[in-house]
Formats: sequence, C-alpha cells, structure tokens
Amino acid sequence: MEKIPMTPAGFKAADDELKQLKSVDRPAVIRAIAEAREHGDLSENAEYHAAREQQSHIEGRIKVLDALIGKAQVIDVTKMSGSVKFGATVTLVDEETDAEKTYQIVGEQEADIERNLLNINSPIARALIGKEEGDSVEVRTPGGVKDYEILTVQYI
Repeated sequence: MEKIPMTPAGFKAADDELKQLKSVDRPAVIRAIAEAREHGDLSENAEYHAAREQQSHIEGRIKVLDALIGKAQVIDVTKMSGSVKFGATVTLVDEETDAEKTYQIVGEQEADIERNLLNINSPIARALIGKEEGDSVEVRTPGGVKDYEILTVQYI
C-alpha cells in the first residue's frame, strides 16, 4: 500500500472533515430524504432528488477521506532541519522583481496555493527539494523560466 505524505495539520483537517461528514452532514441528509419522502410522489419531488444527490456527494467524500486517512503517513516537520524537503516552509525572493513569497511544501491532497501550501509535485517544489538557504533555483513553469533565491528554510 502506497503511503501518502501529510503534515499533521493536513491530517487533522482531513480527519475533522471526515468526522463532520459522518456525525453531522450524513444524519442531516438522511433526515432531509425522510422528510422529502413524506411529500408523496418521488418522481416529481425536487427536494428528494436534491437530498439524494447531496447524500451521494457526502458518501463519496467519506470514501475518499477514509482511504486518504488510511494511507496517510504523517510527517512531523518540527523534528526536521537542513535542506528543503517535504514539510519545509521556504521563503523565496524572485531574482527579477525582488518579490518575496513564502510556501510550505505539502502533499498533493493538502495543497492550496491560495494559502501558500505548495504541492510537492509542483515545478517550484521539485526545483527546491534538496536545496539550502542562499541557493539560487531555476524553475521551469508554464509561464517560462523563473529564477529564485532561497532566503530561509524552516520546519515549523
């Protein structure tokens, strides 16, 4: 069974979502289906069909999260140091614009570029792996080649 690397925060978020779905959302949709059934003819009952669709979505998400949690390899990044690897929080400066950006390198399931959580399989993360503070990194992106300098590498 292939393990999926996750940070403790990513694992907690997946576990919390799973608990919410099982203890709150699933019972609520079951009640909604029961109420919709009481309204009679199911073939023309929009409430019933919407509740069934929502139930399908919830059950599918529960399966995905169960599998994810079962395969999770939680990596405590606070015990790590040195060069850039999974879990590192890296501050970069764009060598062309001097713009600074900070990312944490995380697993694919918890990546969210809006929150600066960078997928370990992304071009930037792949270019950073194994590098040290002060190193220059050339990143091939869909928009062209970008050059960055690594200002800091932290494991927090």
